[in-house]
Amino acid sequence: MSIRTVSLSSLGLTARGGANPQITGLAVDSRDVKEGYLFAAMPGSRVHGGEFIQYALRMGAAAVLTDAEGARIAAEEIAASDVALVITDAPREALALTAALWFGKQPETIVAVTGTNGKTSVSTFVRQIWIEMGLPAVNLGTTGVEGAWTAPLAHTTPEPITLHRALAEAAEYGITHAAMEASSHGLDQRRLDGVTLRAAGFTNFTQDHLDYHDSFEAYFDAKAGLFARVLPEDGTAVINIDDPKGIDMVAIAKARGCEVITVSRDGGDLHLTGQRFDATGQDLRFEWRGKTYQKRLELIGGFQAENVLLAAGLVIACGADPAEVFDTLPHLTTVRGRMQLAATRDNGAAVFVDYAHTPDAVQTALKAMRPHVMGRLVAIVGAGGDRDPIKRPLMGAAASENADLVIVTDDNPRSEDPAVIRAAVLEGAPEATEVGDRAEAILRGVDALGPGDALLIAGKGHETGQIVGDDILPFDDAEQASVAVAALDGRMA
Repeated sequence: MSIRTVSLSSLGLTARGGANPQITGLAVDSRDVKEGYLFAAMPGSRVHGGEFIQYALRMGAAAVLTDAEGARIAAEEIAASDVALVITDAPREALALTAALWFGKQPETIVAVTGTNGKTSVSTFVRQIWIEMGLPAVNLGTTGVEGAWTAPLAHTTPEPITLHRALAEAAEYGITHAAMEASSHGLDQRRLDGVTLRAAGFTNFTQDHLDYHDSFEAYFDAKAGLFARVLPEDGTAVINIDDPKGIDMVAIAKARGCEVITVSRDGGDLHLTGQRFDATGQDLRFEWRGKTYQKRLELIGGFQAENVLLAAGLVIACGADPAEVFDTLPHLTTVRGRMQLAATRDNGAAVFVDYAHTPDAVQTALKAMRPHVMGRLVAIVGAGGDRDPIKRPLMGAAASENADLVIVTDDNPRSEDPAVIRAAVLEGAPEATEVGDRAEAILRGVDALGPGDALLIAGKGHETGQIVGDDILPFDDAEQASVAVAALDGRMA
């Protein structure tokens, strides 16, 4: 099997001293380095990648891409080798552009979506619309690569080598359309730079990830990078202007010269004018630039209308006929782990699973369920360990203020004491019931359901494991809900 090689300069990189070796691959993990590879030693939150340059050199790296700090850390090892050294003030951006050149191919039409909540739903709906229109499409993000071609992903927005490998493989498979989630981490670390976008979307902006970002301003600036930097000047921004930060995003996109499509409940290019709810879905009435449409959505939750219309706007932004796009909406299905109907009791009470893991998301999910529910709303909430502690009592308060009965349980405690996390959530929901074991909490929540009631299990959504310490224990909220219903209604063999 022949090894592909390209010169360092053909990847847009210039080494100190003019060295121009043939590169056989790219790696950000020194354990993945092979003979002739370019090793990217990136600055990290805990350890600088420069610490691993010595190991990459032992594995046969032909070139190293890093910043001045990385070069300083491994100065002795670099001096003792003949490795080509590329030093830049923006190593993450350089890696992203290099990965794009190395892998070469991308689907012809790519859109990206950012915002605190709704990224997975919007990108999935975009993919579903394209597929309904007969186009080979995928979405990439929290749930991996889904659609006409599938693959796992470890992060919402993977590091550039993984991301561009996935895009190239999708293109090789014949995928022409792709919708991506753009996380604040991914944008801050320049992981999307090098992806050629036709359009970009903005959902909303609320509290999250302040364990990573220094402030709300830094968190917003990271997300704004999608419109200020990544979206090309000839691209189209599709923005929810009902969110106060949407107006700021419009200004940023227009300053770049981008076309803008606004989505709103109060004016805008794509304007929701009416909603009618029932037990299985909702009917929408909306306008697109002055023309009125009415469509059925088999989706629970009023906010899903906003997600669907944003998705429709992104597809229209890529050149599709609006009427054809709107005709697909009744065929859209629930995104896994997002307002997903997991089980129904014999008395008609429904159990839903949702990924809501921020105070705003919990509030939005419960408020959105209320018009569909004749009886009581029961909520199960928790909070993740080693993550933003400020939001924990706010999570409890969001549940307490919008549900009739609240159970506080463990989410992914990670390295923290689960009881300490639960206590913080209970500060915002002092009347809630505390049940540490998540399976027992789900069983109790299901047992509390009478006719016309509904249960929302919030926090983990599509996840199939619970992170306790360094272990990932098998756990699926939807599966546990089904087991609980079967046990309580006597359906188990």
